[in-house]
Amino acid sequence: MSSPRTADRRRFLQTASAAAAAGLFVGTGRPSRGQESPNERPVFATIGLRNQGWAITSKSTKFADFAAFADVDADVLGANLEQLEKRTGKKADGYKDYREVLDRDDVDAVMIATPDHWHTKISVEAMLAGKDVYCEKPLTLTIDEGKLIERVVEKTGRTFQVGTMQRTESNQRFLKAIALIRDGRIGEIRKVTCGIGGATGSPEIPAIDPPAGLDWDMWLGPAPEADYRALPEMRTGYGGGVPLYTNCHYAWRNWYEYSGGQMNDWGAHHVDIATWALGADDSGPSKITPVSYSLPVDYKNGYPTVADRYNSPTKFEIHAEMPGGVPLIITSEGDNGILFEGTKGRFFVNRGKLAGKPVEDLESNPLPEGAVEAVYGGPVSENHTANFIDAMKSREQPISDVWSHNRMLETCHLANIAIRLGRELKWDPAKREIVGDAEANSFLSREPRKGYEIQM
Repeated sequence: MSSPRTADRRRFLQTASAAAAAGLFVGTGRPSRGQESPNERPVFATIGLRNQGWAITSKSTKFADFAAFADVDADVLGANLEQLEKRTGKKADGYKDYREVLDRDDVDAVMIATPDHWHTKISVEAMLAGKDVYCEKPLTLTIDEGKLIERVVEKTGRTFQVGTMQRTESNQRFLKAIALIRDGRIGEIRKVTCGIGGATGSPEIPAIDPPAGLDWDMWLGPAPEADYRALPEMRTGYGGGVPLYTNCHYAWRNWYEYSGGQMNDWGAHHVDIATWALGADDSGPSKITPVSYSLPVDYKNGYPTVADRYNSPTKFEIHAEMPGGVPLIITSEGDNGILFEGTKGRFFVNRGKLAGKPVEDLESNPLPEGAVEAVYGGPVSENHTANFIDAMKSREQPISDVWSHNRMLETCHLANIAIRLGRELKWDPAKREIVGDAEANSFLSREPRKGYEIQM
């Protein structure tokens, strides 16, 4: 169910996209082929291809054709081009520089699965080049990046999907969870706990030459200049085939320079559902309290004092005061998932189960017809890409839009700032700034490295 503000925004964006197609907005670039003929099979390109990049591409070949890939690692690029041809029987062009993808007239939309520190620059430049955008979560590295993306979506009228796939889960557990809450099955919500798991630190990781085929300077991009680091031991299982301890492939999630640790990884999934359930998509917390936390290295003034080890939190318990005074607890302890507690009951949901007495009661007292669809805002799409393409055709925004995503991600970003500074933060969700703390507010943005500024 959309809030009035969300509905107004969507109506604006329909008007904005029509104006953009007519050339009434500066910097929107040429209209995509998808705008000109919405019944055609859209043409996509993927930027950033390891792991999740291929995952979202392979799920999307049912709905779209892929004309191009871009990745700064030649080995990753080559392997994925081969996989695509094997899967679809069609060849795509490969590039190291994503800007060559954005220059193509035949690409309707880009899917972005680079490390987090690249998301905003590529997303903004893609929209200004006339492309719709699907970008993996977490969308941003800082809160101010989120505000910039919102402004560019409004300016260009582009469709923008964020890859928080729990909003479009095929078994609908999370949608059913929100439907239970909206139907009053647990009464008024009194507490929400998001278990997102902890992390581990690392040994000292030496600086070495980057592997052949990897453009390390371009991989760093907007992030601060740094040495490539890795130990010989290799990762196995998911994300395997790269060093277990490194500041590059896969392990970049453990470094604040490129990501936000577990808080922005699993937190971007579960805090999203919790915020949605609380009806706080257009608001946010008023206070963030770091009850306990453990950092793997020493910090001074919010910055790690060494550069040779992982630096994001390994354990934590954060209390966020949400609208209505409802506490949202984000913890590294307990089961991975979300526990909703209300005046009339409680239940737990994650990707494997939806459990508790209110759930058991559905057998004799099912949800009203259409309750899940009401949460989703209409018929539930087959998957996230299908929802994205539907939104491209209608020129609306999809189920996981940039505004709701940024609002929930602000809670995660603020939690990380509170941990880094070791103190409670008061947040003004209307002004979207930290109250009375200039040092903390300095963490809402970060200057890009020279030569990698966003091209507006």
